This record gives sequence, structure tokens and C-alpha cells, in this order.
Amino acid sequence: MTRFAYFDCFSGISGDMTLAALIDLGVETSELQEAVRSLGLPKISITSQDVKKSGFRAVSVQIDHPPEHAHRHLHHITDMIDAADQIDSDAKELAKRIFGHVAVAEAKVHGTSIEKVHFHEVGAIDSIADIVGAAVGICRLGIRSASASPVPTGCGSIKIAHGNVAVPAPATAEILRGIPIAPTAIAAELTTPTGAAILKELCSEFGPVPAMTIDRIGYGAGTMDLPEQANMLRVLLGSRTGDSAAAGHQHTDHDTVAVLETNLDDATGEQLADCTTRLMEAGALDVTQTPCMMKKGRSGVVLAVMTRPEQIATMEDLIFRHTPSIGIRRHLAHRDTLRRESIVVPTRLGPIAAKTVHLPDGQQRMKIENDQARKLASEHQLSTADVQRIADRAMPEG
Repeated sequence: MTRFAYFDCFSGISGDMTLAALIDLGVETSELQEAVRSLGLPKISITSQDVKKSGFRAVSVQIDHPPEHAHRHLHHITDMIDAADQIDSDAKELAKRIFGHVAVAEAKVHGTSIEKVHFHEVGAIDSIADIVGAAVGICRLGIRSASASPVPTGCGSIKIAHGNVAVPAPATAEILRGIPIAPTAIAAELTTPTGAAILKELCSEFGPVPAMTIDRIGYGAGTMDLPEQANMLRVLLGSRTGDSAAAGHQHTDHDTVAVLETNLDDATGEQLADCTTRLMEAGALDVTQTPCMMKKGRSGVVLAVMTRPEQIATMEDLIFRHTPSIGIRRHLAHRDTLRRESIVVPTRLGPIAAKTVHLPDGQQRMKIENDQARKLASEHQLSTADVQRIADRAMPEG
């Protein structure tokens, strides 16, 4: 079942608060422990219990593990996730995307690359368990879309591995770029990098509770006791109502991508073609060139690259090295994509590789691979449109 979640962050958000709220929504603690142990952490223990926060009930989660002194890079964590045999592929990809947001922020504030960024607090076992456990819980509950309230960060200062820093911590502030911040005078760290990264990945909008039907409500307790208010996260789980666009989200997948843009009026066609090829070979999701008018009436091109957030540094390096660019704009964007799958269609021309996508109304759309269409068209003296029509007619219904 596909569900919508609203994160009511009136006291901020952290990884353990999120994990606890998901447990309160019905995710089994034993299932989360089994999943996290499969990361190569066999001695980790995850327990939960009901607690009171300013008189209100909430679930508190406790993560226990032997002491360790390991400092991990992003590839160490992604390798652990990839090797886990008790976590499905959707939860693995979600966990890696959440870690990717943290890596991008840490690299930015420390002036290094994503590959070299050195995790401290977020690389610790309990933070890994929070993020991976949250990803498993989100997928287990069928949450496909989400929104959240504006996020209070707290104020004052905290001590981290790099010394005393102002709240919000540098990485938290970087992750929260583009997300509305709620004012608060509470002198504490209400929102952590882990909590901010979970919101960054899941939520496509921020504001009051939208029109929705609530099925369940989960309350996740934070570790602090705040004299001003209950320190907990409330997650409303249900479905969107009165919104056809939201209903369409049940047939889409959601992720966050980075968009890089640079305006060029002194690049040759050969340079642009070469750079585009290099960007696509390096893993860019899409590269476009749009004509534009630049200063002094010169014709130019806007080179735009869509990529995974963890590949920003790689893509920027390619643009700077292979075009005359002296500046790149970048921003993160939420993306909805139709679900797709690869199939083989048996036709009178032979088997044809194709991709199908599922439309919001439940119908399917099929398109054959262009390289194969051109090859078959040449072999049979047909046009690529003819090959597509033959594949359409041979496509089984449903």
C-alpha cells in the first residue's frame, strides 16, 4: 500500500526521533534490528519503550553496541549497505540517498570532495542504525510521498568533533538550505544532520498539514527533556485527499537531484559536445543545452546538468576542465519519476528490448530502445517509427 506521511517537527527532528516514530507507527523493532545487524554489525541491539515527554506518551528507541573508534568515509557506509542481505533494494537506495545529502553538506562545509569527506558523528554506529533503520521503516510502511512543517533548529552552541559550533551545526544548516526554518528561542540542538537529511530526501513541500486522511499517528521521543515543551516528533500517516496531483504520486517514485547550470558564450560546438559526452559517461542523469542571449548581445548556451547529489563535485570538475566556464550555479530539486521496467517484446522481427512506464491512471506506455530500433530498421528496410508500431502491436495487454 502506498502512503503519505506528514512530519510535524514542532520540536525539531533527529534520526532516533524518526526511528522511534516509525516504530510507533507499527514497524517491528526486531525487524529493524535484523536489518541493521546485516550491515556487518552483529552485536548491535535496538530496543524501544514508551516514555513520557512533558506528560505526553511517545516511543523512545535505544541503540546499544560495543565501543568503536572507526571513522568512516561515504564509500565505507555504502559498501556496508550494499552488502546487507536483510535490507531490500528500495530501502538500500533510500538510505544511500540520505547519506548522500549528509556527504554533500559535509564536503561543502569542510572544503573537500564527497569522496574524501570524513564522517564523525554521522559515521558512528548509532547514526548508521538511525538512517538505515529509518529507510527500512519508511519502505516497510509504504511511504512514497511526504511533507513537513517548517523546521526549528534551536539556538545557542554545541560541541562536536571539530569543537564548539553555533546551532544549527554547519552541516545541518547546509542540508536545510531551501527548507523553511521555524523560529525558536530554545537553547538546544533540536534538529541534527541526520534528521535534516531524512526530511531533505523525503519531503517535497513544507508547510501546515495538507488535506489528508490520517490512518495512524506515531510519536518519537528525543533524548532531551525540554522545560518549554514536549521533545518529540509527530508523524501523521495516511493518504492525501482532495488533490489529484497528490493522488498521482501513488504511481511515481520520488528522489532529489542536483541541477548544475553555467552560461557560455565562448565555447565551441566541439567543446560542448565533448563535455556533454564526458558528463553522461561519468553518470549524469541528463545534460541539456539551451540557446540564450548574454551580455553585449552575444549568443550563448545554458549548459545544464542533472545529477545525483553525491556526484556534484565530479560534474563541476568536468565542466570547469572541458568548457570555458568560470562559474556554476547549483541547486537541489525534488523529482517525481514514473515507475519503469525493462522488458523484451517478442515480434515478427525478433525479440525487442524495451522499457515500460506506469502512468498515473494505471495504464502502461512502452518505448523500445533507440539503438535497437535503428538496427532493426536498417536490417528490414523500415523506419524506426515502423519498428515501434510493430512492437506496440506485439505488446501483451496489461
